[in-house]
Amino acid sequence: MERRDFLKYIAITGLASSALPSYGSNHKKPGRPLRIAHITDMHIFPGKVPQKGIENLLQEIHSLDDKPDFVINTGDNIMDALRATKEETKLQWQAWEEYFKSKLQYKLYNCIGNHDIWGWGLDGQTVKEDPLYGKNWALNQLGLKSRYYTLDNNGWRFVFLDSSAFAGIEDAYTARLDDEQFLWLEKTLKNTSPKLHVCIVSHIPILSASVFFDGENEKSGDWDVPGAWMHIDARKIKDLLKQYPNVKLAISGHIHLADKTEYLGITYACNGAACGAWWKGNYQEFPPAYAMIDLYDDGSFRTQLIEYNWK
Repeated sequence: MERRDFLKYIAITGLASSALPSYGSNHKKPGRPLRIAHITDMHIFPGKVPQKGIENLLQEIHSLDDKPDFVINTGDNIMDALRATKEETKLQWQAWEEYFKSKLQYKLYNCIGNHDIWGWGLDGQTVKEDPLYGKNWALNQLGLKSRYYTLDNNGWRFVFLDSSAFAGIEDAYTARLDDEQFLWLEKTLKNTSPKLHVCIVSHIPILSASVFFDGENEKSGDWDVPGAWMHIDARKIKDLLKQYPNVKLAISGHIHLADKTEYLGITYACNGAACGAWWKGNYQEFPPAYAMIDLYDDGSFRTQLIEYNWK
């Protein structure tokens, strides 16, 4: 499946879901200052299927007995703006506002997904001169003053990153931190108190096992993981993060598959997709889902993927 062809999924039929494996457990333990709902890859567009799916997702999260303190959204809010016209993009963001943002009952913290970026896959100087071109439209919609920022809450620091770098009209994007952002990340980690536990938040995984199965990446006879699937600067980021033992967890989406990869004391959790296979049911073995994350005073955590009835 080509990710660039998302707009063709406007005509949709649902597929049956299968049981989703659970990572972590539901039970509480003492010293849990934070509980977070992690939503990623909603890929909203005007239509009854995503409208109903998001309605069911929010109804379930709102009715939880053990409620989250806030919601983290790791991007790809709309179906696709990379190659959409301005009018198509406007309609998608209007649907996002109507179906999701206006009805969410929790504080929301966002980062930008690659498909939230307008016009990178379009040719023509007129598009590039538009003030909404690139990430500006998403920044406005998501209420973000910066593409990357920190949030401190109850002994945890959340470091929100911007994964997408422009890679030309044909490919549109690749996954890496620009130089300015990497310097900011270096400075931020250096100036973070060792007493604060750190969770890195990105749209595209820094490190993930599931990327190997997102396409026939072995068909050449060698594993070939595209730089758009996982951070191409993962080694550089890894070398930075390993200097800070208070970095405990990194969460992401993008792949629509789910895994937890532990490396050098950091757990990288790729938490599926709220839309599953772009509102057509399961993507490979994984149905539409969200994650609940419990964070503890001692720096430990529990993550659980939760399948919901999206139809």
